[in-house]
Amino acid sequence: MPGKPRLRRGVRLTFDKTRDTHVLLFPEGVLVPNATAAAVLELCDGSSDVTEIAAKLGTRFSGVRPEDVTNVLARLEDRRVVEWT
Repeated sequence: MPGKPRLRRGVRLTFDKTRDTHVLLFPEGVLVPNATAAAVLELCDGSSDVTEIAAKLGTRFSGVRPEDVTNVLARLEDRRVVEWT
């Protein structure tokens, strides 16, 4: 996965106070990401690559590896909510 990940056009990550969790809104529906995916998605702005995202997450969580971030992003790309720049 070359490049830098970002949310696809029309996709928005927001915090749903009623559900007390993050939700990913997109034209085809709503996805409720787990805490790990939400933390990754918060950093998907097209300015950081996977290694940089892993490093940023490593300041908040222990044991974050670029491979873990890549795996999360691959699943999100399959759902068509993330793209690469």
